[in-house]
Amino acid sequence: MAKKRGKTKETPQLSIEESMRELQQIVQILEEGEEPLESSLKKFERGMSLLGQCHVQLESAAARIEILTGVDSDGNPRTAPFDGTATHSESAGDEESITDSGDSEDPSLF
Repeated sequence: MAKKRGKTKETPQLSIEESMRELQQIVQILEEGEEPLESSLKKFERGMSLLGQCHVQLESAAARIEILTGVDSDGNPRTAPFDGTATHSESAGDEESITDSGDSEDPSLF
């Protein structure tokens, strides 16, 4: 039976940019193939931990993003939560499309 370790090392929360920089360094070191096996495994585990942190941070950011879906009759923006699977729809239905509002000089931007 495997022996459990008493304490796990807590990883401080890094910004996504810091995590990505560290991940890039780890990948470079592992690709060089010069590290001993045990050191490589520790770096790999650290990289997987950083990757998990990045995923959580990106999911959190995606939950905060709203998609501009159009404007109402008063010119106020209408938004919807970003779900990561949203796609552009050719038909706006009964809703006024942002390009139909007349506010934009170049509707091809959208």
